[in-house]
Amino acid sequence: MLSERIEFRPEIDAEVFSAVAAAPAVFLLRGEDANSEPYVSKTANLRRRLQRLLSVPEERTKRLNLRDRVRWIEYALTGSDFESGFVLYQVLRAAFPKTYSNRLRLRFAPLVKLHLENEFPRASITTRLGRISGKNLYYGPFGSRMAAEKFMNDALDFFKMRRCVEDLHPDPKFPGCVYSEMKMCLAPCFRGCTDDEYRAEVVRVEDFLDSRGESLKRQMATERDEASAKMEFEAAAAIHARLDKLAPVLQQLPEFVRRIDQSHAVIVQKSRQAESVALFRVDGGALAGPLEFPISDAEHAKSQSMEARIQAALTAFPAFLPASAIKRMEHLAILKRWCYRGTRAGEIFFADARGELPMRRLVRGIGRVYKGEAPEPSPVAMPLASVQSKQQGES
Repeated sequence: MLSERIEFRPEIDAEVFSAVAAAPAVFLLRGEDANSEPYVSKTANLRRRLQRLLSVPEERTKRLNLRDRVRWIEYALTGSDFESGFVLYQVLRAAFPKTYSNRLRLRFAPLVKLHLENEFPRASITTRLGRISGKNLYYGPFGSRMAAEKFMNDALDFFKMRRCVEDLHPDPKFPGCVYSEMKMCLAPCFRGCTDDEYRAEVVRVEDFLDSRGESLKRQMATERDEASAKMEFEAAAAIHARLDKLAPVLQQLPEFVRRIDQSHAVIVQKSRQAESVALFRVDGGALAGPLEFPISDAEHAKSQSMEARIQAALTAFPAFLPASAIKRMEHLAILKRWCYRGTRAGEIFFADARGELPMRRLVRGIGRVYKGEAPEPSPVAMPLASVQSKQQGES
């Protein structure tokens, strides 16, 4: 993690300061006693930060000064704030195994959980991630619990899956709830449907979440067209109205929300090395990287395309497999913090349902990050009117 180590002595502070770069970094200051608590932080300018902490203290100042306590400086240069945050997490986790989460102010990402292990599955909001190889499915990360709850509740209005949280023991004498009275639930609580009918509805919800709403849009569009073909114009108009109601629900779904166990992406960031960018893998919410990727490789520039070079680099770049669900949740928290920042630097590219990355978009994104250009606007984040006008223009 921290690749560089320098001995610090007050009498040679000028030499130490000149030996470190004036560049972004994560650093650790350690005293003579190896068992003493270190000082760990990140900075946009390592030399300037060390000068503030280790120079001769000014008179009548309350600024923190560690000049007489530090013996060793350990650090790693970074190319972006995202990389700095990820390296800082790794260093703090190793240095402070009991308090690193509070020091980082990690807030676990809200997720939509589909309880498929339950006899009568339902959905809920959670920040606790179970085994992603189990039956239960998780979708996220959302920016806040409120956003996750609003999307889940609005989306479930298009289905008849139960909203109650109790373990059901179906009884025909049970009176049901308001959702069953409003015909918004199949009411398995009092045997209002067969088990097969309820499973089929749950499958529809799962398909909806897996496809980010596309399955329901296709189904409703097909039903509307069939009704129109049969001259059932009132039914077609009703279905079209439901399609109009679905559009703002899908607009609530950020680009970053995916099914966790099938989520694969590449994040592109600036690199600390010249003529390169830094690539990070995201697999099931777990982060790996950075991988330094040179923009121009003299050895392969003529024999390989940029897409082939990227594919080869990612193939040789193994995914990170967390040893526990907690570690995966922490990586998701770091990812969520970056995704929902107002001034986010870098770009992310998600693989499709077949696990294939959008290589052409990825190549263009690498070029934009390398040149410091603004990212390409996401179609998911574009207003519906803009998407429709764009589609009309292309047609």
